[in-house]
Amino acid sequence: MPLRDHFRLPVSKRTSWEMLHGMWPAAIVQQLRNSLPPGYTAGPRVHLGTFYEIDVSAYESDEARPTPGWNAGGGGAAVAAWATAEPSVAVEVEPDEEYEYAVHVYDAEREQTLVAAVEIVSPANKDRPEKRNSFVAKCAALLRAGVSVCVVDLVTVRQFNLYTQLMAFIGQGTADRMSADPPPTYAAACRWGKRGEKSRLETWSHVMTVGQPLPTLPLWLSETQVVSLDLERSYEQACHDLWIT
Repeated sequence: MPLRDHFRLPVSKRTSWEMLHGMWPAAIVQQLRNSLPPGYTAGPRVHLGTFYEIDVSAYESDEARPTPGWNAGGGGAAVAAWATAEPSVAVEVEPDEEYEYAVHVYDAEREQTLVAAVEIVSPANKDRPEKRNSFVAKCAALLRAGVSVCVVDLVTVRQFNLYTQLMAFIGQGTADRMSADPPPTYAAACRWGKRGEKSRLETWSHVMTVGQPLPTLPLWLSETQVVSLDLERSYEQACHDLWIT
């Protein structure tokens, strides 16, 4: 069955693109359940909204206890209050909301080490320069950590190609002929790591066209282990489950 345009009529009237993006990772996981070798697991990752990561936290207790040397209005030694200088920058900004639709594959025998990721691009990932840069930087960091990355982009309403931007980000902007005329919809598998004595970047890229079948990508689990990622089969399963014809 062919690729549909989930962002325009008539498909967009029947189901939203969010439904497909939420369902597809689970369909990919079900497919990988039958193809991953022993010792590997896969799971969907769907995250909407803002990421919060706190390295050092401070809390206010209902039962405050005086700290030695602190004068809280009576008793104890007085301590001079420290006043900070005016900030160098003070601007109002919107929260950096991240929308992630992905499948992660882990090596369970190495304490659930992440070895592969399938990133399904959302409209928010292609929205503004900072969003595109954030997505590209995340993929580059995964590749540098030895994680193979597949980027799948069905977003027809925004023309940016995050795979070619990723290639440019890592210094290979003209290595793929797709960069000469980047299509808005595409799929690519990437891996970067040691190949013998040298470091090597390898990619497998495909243009995806509405009305045409989706490609099959290599999903690398290690330097020598690879399984097929049949995008057409998992996509059709997700469409079937959502009554998308």
